[in-house]
Amino acid sequence: GNLYVADSDNNTIRKITQAGVVTTIAGKAGTKGSSDGTGDQARFSYPGGVAVDSKGNVYVADYLNHTIRKITSSGVVTTLAGQVNVLGSSDGTGNQASFFYPWGVAVDSKGNVYVTELLNYTIRKITPSGVVTTLAGQVGVYGSSDGTGNQASFNGPLGVAVDLKGNLYVTDSENYTIRKITPAGHVATIAGVATVSGSSDGTGPYARFSYPYGVALDLKGNVYVTDAIDNTIRKITPAKTTFSGQEEGVVTTFVGQVGVTGSDDCEKPARLNNPCGVAVDSKGNSYVADSLNNTIRKITPSGVVTTFAGQTGVQGSADGTGTQARFNQPFGVAVDSKGTVYVTDNGNETIRKITPAGVVTTLAGRAGNYGYSDGRGSSASFFAPCGVAVDLKGNVYVSDSYNDSIRKITPAGVVTTLAGDPSTSGSADGTGKKASFATPAGVAVDLKGNVYVANTGDETIRKITPAGVVSTLAGQAGVGGSADGTGSQSKFHTPFGVAVDSKGNVYVADTGNNALREITPARVVTTLSGQGQTSFNQPEGVAVDSLGNVYVADTYNNIIRKGSAQ
Repeated sequence: GNLYVADSDNNTIRKITQAGVVTTIAGKAGTKGSSDGTGDQARFSYPGGVAVDSKGNVYVADYLNHTIRKITSSGVVTTLAGQVNVLGSSDGTGNQASFFYPWGVAVDSKGNVYVTELLNYTIRKITPSGVVTTLAGQVGVYGSSDGTGNQASFNGPLGVAVDLKGNLYVTDSENYTIRKITPAGHVATIAGVATVSGSSDGTGPYARFSYPYGVALDLKGNVYVTDAIDNTIRKITPAKTTFSGQEEGVVTTFVGQVGVTGSDDCEKPARLNNPCGVAVDSKGNSYVADSLNNTIRKITPSGVVTTFAGQTGVQGSADGTGTQARFNQPFGVAVDSKGTVYVTDNGNETIRKITPAGVVTTLAGRAGNYGYSDGRGSSASFFAPCGVAVDLKGNVYVSDSYNDSIRKITPAGVVTTLAGDPSTSGSADGTGKKASFATPAGVAVDLKGNVYVANTGDETIRKITPAGVVSTLAGQAGVGGSADGTGSQSKFHTPFGVAVDSKGNVYVADTGNNALREITPARVVTTLSGQGQTSFNQPEGVAVDSLGNVYVADTYNNIIRKGSAQ
């Protein structure tokens, strides 16, 4: 369920988790180049298409470098095929091959990578060992002919997707058509008419496109196409063979209004602004790179559109009152006894404070300055702050996720590290920086000042005393599961949200198990609901009121659940 985005103008590859957390996995914003390396040591030059295989490897069409890059799940970037700044059409292995403005990229279940070449007018195939061949099209010859291999021709192929049978679907943008290529290299036009643009729905040649760009498939074989100029998403049913032997698909307008730009979330007709990339998850939800809105949109199978990441035309870190203030991916939220609200402004790397009157100020950190440093106010720095909690004295506790630490902020804005060490990711118990965490997420504080942390990356729930002594309350480090039991006998799977009641009972949104768990002060873990009792779908946030009622953000069911006090 993670999304990968080629952030072309930033020359970076971004990742968006199911929770909407955006990180940069490779490249450095604003810096072009062609270097291999790990994370921000690597360089790209206007990366275009992006695809991910079953092992978590990401493949990128590095457009202006004329190469295909590979990023491992640990962020190591290598050049899979092509030569930097060498334009050509040569087949061969690795850097013996050459490309001419590669744009779209897809990967099949066997690890073969497919590339659309915008100005070679061809579709290339790269085996897992880096052997490059030309699957379809004629080098340097544009056209719209169907046929096998080099008998076929294209004009501006952009998007490419592959189905479970190994068939490719290509948006042939300058021909205004959608093409299908079998594993044997046979090319057929399944929708649209070459050189005839428009926006008509219909079957096969009776449909029209204005500028088909991105393409993706769901598990049922439906094809989704971003029609960029028309600002619509089109849906094509699985192609069927007619009596004449022609394969045709039924085209409908899934979302958007032809020729109308906008950013409205709703059911049809929602509005888009130059939609480009598109991907579909296993549940049939579509994700669209809404290019000129600078957002990622999510579309359910029934056509309900929401903005998944980004804010249309408004991004920033401005303080102010109400709508005058600006945030950048706000994530965690907590409120104290006086009604003051505290927010982890994840994308700005800051902690914000909102008074009951709606006045927003920055309590700690400096917008756009990620890092790790203790200090007061803007002299402190964070890296992807996530969970937040506040104690009875007004001290704020933050899970500094990518620094693998828990930070404490006094009412005066003085930031210290309560526990954890940014240089060490793990599950070690100990005091202060001798303890270690692995991507901590949810955080809660009890009446005595003990802090509880969902150590998401290590499948455990940790406890920190006011003196900074860290112990593992429940779960087994590095061992995921769903077992109830006492302490280390219990197991969790990607625990995310955490809350604590007045009696010291801890409640956990056990996201990967789709369950709500309870941990007593004696460390006894039980499953309150989920896992066949009550159906959750990726629950993440959890809170408990003074009466013991538990509230759960059932994220992918798009509802808030309430559990009555026992």
